[in-house]
Amino acid sequence: MVTMGQCYYNETIGFFYNNSGKELSSHWRPKDLVVVALGLTVSVLVLLTNLLVIAAIASNRRFHQPIYYLLGNLAAADLFAGVAYLFLMFHTGPRTARLSLQGWFVRQGLLDTSLTASVATLLAIAVERHRSVMAVQLHSRLPPGRVIMLIVGVWVAALGLGLLPAHSWHCLCALDRCSRMAPLLSRSYLAVWALSSLLVFLLMVAVYTRIFFYVRRRVQRMAEHVSCHPRYRETTLNLVKTVVIILGAFVVCWTPGQVVLLLDGLGCKSCNVLAVEKYFLLLAEANSLVNAVVYSCRDAEMRRTFRRLLCCRCLRPSTHESVRYTASTPTGTGIRIMLPENGHSLMDSTL
Repeated sequence: MVTMGQCYYNETIGFFYNNSGKELSSHWRPKDLVVVALGLTVSVLVLLTNLLVIAAIASNRRFHQPIYYLLGNLAAADLFAGVAYLFLMFHTGPRTARLSLQGWFVRQGLLDTSLTASVATLLAIAVERHRSVMAVQLHSRLPPGRVIMLIVGVWVAALGLGLLPAHSWHCLCALDRCSRMAPLLSRSYLAVWALSSLLVFLLMVAVYTRIFFYVRRRVQRMAEHVSCHPRYRETTLNLVKTVVIILGAFVVCWTPGQVVLLLDGLGCKSCNVLAVEKYFLLLAEANSLVNAVVYSCRDAEMRRTFRRLLCCRCLRPSTHESVRYTASTPTGTGIRIMLPENGHSLMDSTL
């Protein structure tokens, strides 16, 4: 018999799953095997891809600059997400019932911390790009202290959201507040997590929209002072493409999961969130793979470093490549925006 106000620290995982109405299987079902197979595949790809990004940044001295520290932090957060999801895959299905309450909170905390760090780093990168573009500033001039503070802030926020459920934001003493997707967590935690991610997305939209309109105005003013060159139009179109890729990847990977989290957090009884939760979590994890492609693999110098690492041979860059590197894009978006001032000397502004 469940008593209001009583705490259930000594109960089993099955007790909380039964309370929330979430099925706890005692054997491997076909859909469990499909989820684990897909999950292991995605996890391995996430680990290998982000390890390659970190190795590239560490081995190439040209990347030892503040903005690349943010890209390295994104890769580290996504690498952590890959480890967390791999841990989940080895402790899911029938193995969930054998977890202790502490083990379940560790499994959940790893996911929450790593995914929060990844999302927060995406916002930090957007903010730094906005500052650099507006200041028409080279990436090498970004203050290292500022970037370090951003990275520390990201992990403080991530650890806070990841550790809170195990210490206070659970439903072990209030069973009527338990969520269905995560039967040991309070529904309010899921709602706050979903709304926080939505806020991050809206801020990213605002930042990249402002960057786009700023660059478009600069390109239009340049066209008034110098002969119109097809490259100006190409710059604008490439900028639109990059912004769509960045925001589109976030929407595709995160929106489905955030919607079901919010519905569960708001206590929607008629919403069948349990039917899709595992697949939407897998889609969110896939964002850790997409990030490496969007933010790093589209950088020409990064791709050259990847080839050198994978081929295990030193490719000596030509003098021409060394000179051109200073104009390469530091954000991994693959676009360098040339902004001539009054039709004369060129100034660098990168997205």
